[in-house]
Amino acid sequence: MRDTIHGAPITTRRMPSLQPARSGTGRTSRPSLGALRRARRERLQPEDFHFQRGRRRAPGLRREEVAQLCGICATCYTWIEQGRATAISLQTLHASADGLRLSRAAREYLLELGGRTDPSAPPEPSDPRPLLALVRSSRAPACLIDRRWDALVCNRPAAELFADWLGRRGERNLLRYVFLDADAPHCIVEWPERSRRLVAEYRAETASIEDDPVRRALVQALLAASPAFAAAWRSRQVLGREGGIRIFEHAKLGLCRYEQQTLRPAQHGELKLTVLIPQS
Repeated sequence: MRDTIHGAPITTRRMPSLQPARSGTGRTSRPSLGALRRARRERLQPEDFHFQRGRRRAPGLRREEVAQLCGICATCYTWIEQGRATAISLQTLHASADGLRLSRAAREYLLELGGRTDPSAPPEPSDPRPLLALVRSSRAPACLIDRRWDALVCNRPAAELFADWLGRRGERNLLRYVFLDADAPHCIVEWPERSRRLVAEYRAETASIEDDPVRRALVQALLAASPAFAAAWRSRQVLGREGGIRIFEHAKLGLCRYEQQTLRPAQHGELKLTVLIPQS
């Protein structure tokens, strides 16, 4: 089927394998996938795609316009956005990512939500003791974080820098510290921006364990306890985890400036090694 946008032909491909979800069939619809698409669609500006703005009842692009950009029929796109579609093909997901101009992190997140991840089981992890020794021997603040963003181990410089997070026993989740600890907004320079970015990174990085009960409980607790987290979470932003300059105003150490490096050990892909390299 061929349509035009201001005289330019656009080929629209129908996806016959896409079917609406039916209750009682045992198939699971994906409302989060639809919500991501809808949030992205509402942030796009019509003039950036050579659409006339005109009078619109809602912000962003219309579903029909995004369907044309993605090269799929409007009905299929509507089913996906409403969480009524299942068995979405990899071709359709890639077309959607292209049409919505998703970043690399957002594209990977879209594939995760669409269930298009590598089904092969991860290899058995090797002995973690050398990794733990590496963390403890580092002179720079360093810690090892698991897939739920809980700190498993840290060295003394990190515990001194983040006494309210890494210096305590028991609960050592990074998001709980950033959003629930009263001192975090004072310690983390540019806390509003850093905290919002952290939520976007967490959403993208943990998409593969979206149904994990521990993750779900953490998100629900933060939604209830932190308006700042709730606002960032409901924005549905997704970002890739990046390093860069991190600045802290420490009660005892004063103003501390670091360059953050986040590494994934080859034999422990579910873990992250975060090191803060002091900067003069």
